[in-house]
Amino acid sequence: MSAQNPVADFQGSLPTLPCTCANLRRAARAVTRLYNGQLRSDDIEITQFTLLMALDQTGEIPQGKLGKLLALDSTTLTRVLALLKKRGWIQEKEGEDRRIRLVRLTSAGRAKLQHSAPHWKRAQARMQGALGEDTMRQLTGVLAQVTAMAADP
Repeated sequence: MSAQNPVADFQGSLPTLPCTCANLRRAARAVTRLYNGQLRSDDIEITQFTLLMALDQTGEIPQGKLGKLLALDSTTLTRVLALLKKRGWIQEKEGEDRRIRLVRLTSAGRAKLQHSAPHWKRAQARMQGALGEDTMRQLTGVLAQVTAMAADP
Protein backbone atom coordinates (compact mmCIF):
# COMPACT_ATOMS: atom_id res chain seq x y z
CA MET A 1 0.00 0.00 0.00
CA SER A 2 1.22 3.43 -0.76
CA ALA A 3 1.81 5.76 2.16
CA GLN A 4 0.03 8.55 0.31
CA ASN A 5 -3.26 6.74 -0.36
CA PRO A 6 -3.74 3.36 1.35
CA VAL A 7 -7.35 3.11 0.14
CA ALA A 8 -6.30 3.43 -3.52
CA ASP A 9 -4.20 0.25 -3.16
CA PHE A 10 -7.06 -1.77 -1.65
CA GLN A 11 -6.58 -5.37 -2.80
CA GLY A 12 -8.79 -7.52 -0.55
CA SER A 13 -8.43 -6.71 3.12
CA LEU A 14 -10.27 -3.61 4.19
CA PRO A 15 -8.10 -0.69 5.19
CA THR A 16 -8.98 1.24 8.30
CA LEU A 17 -10.36 4.59 7.28
CA PRO A 18 -9.15 7.66 9.19
CA CYS A 19 -12.69 8.48 10.36
CA THR A 20 -14.53 6.52 13.06
CA CYS A 21 -17.88 7.46 11.54
CA ALA A 22 -16.81 6.16 8.11
CA ASN A 23 -15.66 2.85 9.61
CA LEU A 24 -18.91 2.46 11.60
CA ARG A 25 -21.08 3.31 8.59
CA ARG A 26 -19.17 0.91 6.34
CA ALA A 27 -19.60 -1.87 8.90
CA ALA A 28 -23.28 -1.00 9.35
CA ARG A 29 -23.91 -1.17 5.59
CA ALA A 30 -22.17 -4.54 5.31
CA VAL A 31 -24.02 -5.99 8.31
CA THR A 32 -27.33 -4.60 7.02
CA ARG A 33 -26.73 -6.41 3.69
CA LEU A 34 -26.02 -9.65 5.59
CA TYR A 35 -29.25 -9.47 7.61
CA ASN A 36 -31.36 -8.25 4.67
CA GLY A 37 -30.03 -11.12 2.60
CA GLN A 38 -31.30 -13.60 5.18
CA LEU A 39 -34.65 -11.83 5.65
CA ARG A 40 -35.31 -11.19 1.92
CA SER A 41 -37.23 -14.45 1.37
CA ASP A 42 -39.65 -13.41 4.11
CA ASP A 43 -40.27 -9.98 2.50
CA ILE A 44 -39.02 -7.93 5.43
CA GLU A 45 -35.92 -5.79 5.95
CA ILE A 46 -33.80 -5.58 9.07
CA THR A 47 -35.04 -2.04 9.81
CA GLN A 48 -38.62 -3.33 9.87
CA PHE A 49 -37.70 -6.47 11.79
CA THR A 50 -35.85 -4.37 14.38
CA LEU A 51 -38.93 -2.21 14.97
CA LEU A 52 -41.11 -5.30 15.38
CA MET A 53 -38.57 -6.77 17.80
CA ALA A 54 -38.39 -3.54 19.80
CA LEU A 55 -42.18 -3.29 20.02
CA ASP A 56 -42.38 -6.93 21.08
CA GLN A 57 -40.03 -6.11 23.97
CA THR A 58 -41.47 -2.74 24.98
CA GLY A 59 -45.18 -3.23 24.43
CA GLU A 60 -47.11 -0.05 23.68
CA ILE A 61 -44.70 2.88 23.57
CA PRO A 62 -44.81 6.54 22.56
CA GLN A 63 -43.38 7.05 19.06
CA GLY A 64 -40.80 9.56 20.33
CA LYS A 65 -39.53 7.13 22.97
CA LEU A 66 -39.28 4.38 20.34
CA GLY A 67 -37.22 6.72 18.16
CA LYS A 68 -34.86 7.42 21.06
CA LEU A 69 -34.56 3.71 21.88
CA LEU A 70 -33.48 2.97 18.30
CA ALA A 71 -31.62 6.27 17.71
CA LEU A 72 -33.86 7.00 14.71
CA ASP A 73 -34.78 10.49 13.60
CA SER A 74 -38.51 11.21 13.51
CA THR A 75 -38.71 11.35 9.70
CA THR A 76 -37.14 7.91 9.23
CA LEU A 77 -39.17 6.42 12.07
CA THR A 78 -42.43 7.86 10.70
CA ARG A 79 -41.68 6.46 7.23
CA VAL A 80 -40.92 2.94 8.51
CA LEU A 81 -43.91 2.96 10.89
CA ALA A 82 -46.21 3.96 8.01
CA LEU A 83 -45.08 0.90 6.05
CA LEU A 84 -45.54 -1.39 9.06
CA LYS A 85 -49.00 0.07 9.67
CA LYS A 86 -49.93 -0.44 6.00
CA ARG A 87 -48.92 -4.10 6.31
CA GLY A 88 -51.03 -4.44 9.46
CA TRP A 89 -48.06 -5.23 11.70
CA ILE A 90 -48.49 -2.26 14.06
CA GLN A 91 -51.25 -0.03 15.36
CA GLU A 92 -51.01 3.60 16.35
CA LYS A 93 -53.32 5.57 18.58
CA GLU A 94 -53.43 8.97 20.22
CA GLY A 95 -52.05 9.23 23.72
CA GLU A 96 -53.66 11.20 26.55
CA ASP A 97 -51.87 14.22 25.13
CA ARG A 98 -53.03 14.46 21.50
CA ARG A 99 -49.46 15.26 20.41
CA ILE A 100 -48.30 11.81 21.57
CA ARG A 101 -48.68 8.81 19.24
CA LEU A 102 -48.63 5.41 20.93
CA VAL A 103 -47.38 2.47 18.87
CA ARG A 104 -47.89 -1.22 19.50
CA LEU A 105 -47.44 -4.53 17.75
CA THR A 106 -50.54 -6.24 16.31
CA SER A 107 -51.11 -9.99 16.36
CA ALA A 108 -50.16 -9.98 12.65
CA GLY A 109 -46.95 -8.13 13.54
CA ARG A 110 -46.13 -10.64 16.25
CA ALA A 111 -46.77 -13.49 13.80
CA LYS A 112 -44.51 -11.82 11.20
CA LEU A 113 -41.78 -11.41 13.83
CA GLN A 114 -42.02 -15.07 14.82
CA HIS A 115 -42.08 -16.23 11.20
CA SER A 116 -39.05 -14.08 10.31
CA ALA A 117 -37.05 -14.94 13.44
CA PRO A 118 -35.36 -18.06 11.97
CA HIS A 119 -34.03 -15.96 9.06
CA TRP A 120 -32.75 -13.33 11.51
CA LYS A 121 -31.21 -16.07 13.68
CA ARG A 122 -29.20 -17.35 10.69
CA ALA A 123 -27.67 -13.89 10.19
CA GLN A 124 -27.07 -13.59 13.94
CA ALA A 125 -25.41 -17.02 14.02
CA ARG A 126 -23.18 -16.08 11.09
CA MET A 127 -22.03 -12.97 12.96
CA GLN A 128 -21.39 -14.93 16.14
CA GLY A 129 -19.61 -17.70 14.24
CA ALA A 130 -17.31 -15.19 12.58
CA LEU A 131 -16.63 -13.08 15.67
CA GLY A 132 -17.08 -15.49 18.56
CA GLU A 133 -19.30 -15.13 21.62
CA ASP A 134 -16.90 -12.96 23.64
CA THR A 135 -16.31 -10.52 20.79
CA MET A 136 -20.06 -10.33 20.08
CA ARG A 137 -20.70 -9.49 23.73
CA GLN A 138 -17.93 -6.86 23.70
CA LEU A 139 -19.16 -5.43 20.40
CA THR A 140 -22.68 -5.09 21.76
CA GLY A 141 -21.35 -3.23 24.80
CA VAL A 142 -19.08 -0.94 22.77
CA LEU A 143 -21.89 -0.11 20.33
CA ALA A 144 -24.19 0.76 23.25
CA GLN A 145 -21.47 3.08 24.60
CA VAL A 146 -20.96 4.69 21.19
CA THR A 147 -24.71 5.20 20.76
CA ALA A 148 -25.10 6.72 24.23
CA MET A 149 -22.12 9.03 23.71
CA ALA A 150 -23.25 10.20 20.28
CA ALA A 151 -26.88 10.67 21.36
CA ASP A 152 -25.88 12.85 24.32
CA PRO A 153 -25.84 16.48 23.14
